Amino acid sequence: MKKVSFQNILGFHEAVLQRIGLDEYSIQAVSSGLCEASLRGVDSHGIRLLPHYVESALSGRKNPRPILQFSKKYPAVGVLDADNAFGHAAGMKAIEHCIEMAHEFGVGVVAVNNSSHAGSMASMALKAARQGYIAFAFTHANSLILSHNGKRPFFGTNPVCVAVPREEKEPYCLDMATSMISWNKLMVYKSEKVELSENLAADNNGNVTCDPEEATCLLPTGSYKGYGLASMVEVLCGVFSGMNFGRDIPGMYTAPMSEPRHLGQFYMVIRADGCLEQKEFLKGMQEMTEQVRREPAVEDEKVKLPGDPEIEESKRRLEEGIPIDSTTLVEFVKLSEKFDVPLQLMNS
Repeated sequence: MKKVSFQNILGFHEAVLQRIGLDEYSIQAVSSGLCEASLRGVDSHGIRLLPHYVESALSGRKNPRPILQFSKKYPAVGVLDADNAFGHAAGMKAIEHCIEMAHEFGVGVVAVNNSSHAGSMASMALKAARQGYIAFAFTHANSLILSHNGKRPFFGTNPVCVAVPREEKEPYCLDMATSMISWNKLMVYKSEKVELSENLAADNNGNVTCDPEEATCLLPTGSYKGYGLASMVEVLCGVFSGMNFGRDIPGMYTAPMSEPRHLGQFYMVIRADGCLEQKEFLKGMQEMTEQVRREPAVEDEKVKLPGDPEIEESKRRLEEGIPIDSTTLVEFVKLSEKFDVPLQLMNS
């Protein structure tokens, strides 16, 4: 599999997005969001999405130069009208407003409306955590997880992300879909013709399937518990933000690309020194981190916290490069030729 360095693929993204007319803020938010997701090993929400994002902008689904309008009804609660912006741009702007409010009031909450696919929610949550804040980030999606006792999906894969600072450089970060895998991960399996495990997906009749070609929906994480978490996210990102919810949300890959999806997002940022002094809190988080990592593990394994695999993968890929699967590489070559942007791969 071909590989590319982080800096080169970041530059490629920036150049392509500049060619299709994105404003500078959107270019930086989308490029860093996609490339850092791949750097962390979250390939389903990384660079493979660039061709789809380009098409969505050229077709009218996403606004390349949005006017992001922020308003507050209460001192620490705001709403960001994203004007059908790229989800990364809307999310980054929302988290910045959250940080400002949390700095002054101890907490900041922002609901985003009229947004689009936001990629990995860790992109936004980590921005706050790296500045010393506790961050929560949620978004929703079209109906993709099989309802508990149901024959079809109602809620989306509705991810949950929490990022928390500690003494070491990289924060604790839990970033997970409320389904067993994300839909984009299923798309990766489909493109690579990989058979699914038995507990991941279901077909049109609600029956479990191992064939990614037959899969039309996903199974919730932890059965009814994941289904419940997905409903919570829907409340915050759909109902609270004033956006559509459930089966009224247009599909990422099935709706016309000219049709905006009007997605919601929800962010909450809390000052880490809300109860303890900042140094004391960071020390406590570090002590918890180290105690967990010292727990006895099964043979050839380590006990890890959420985010540990991504931290390890980031270090590896910074040195060895980010892999590009054959399908994505073909699409990147097309983008390179169409927009006259060089694609520089690493030597094998």
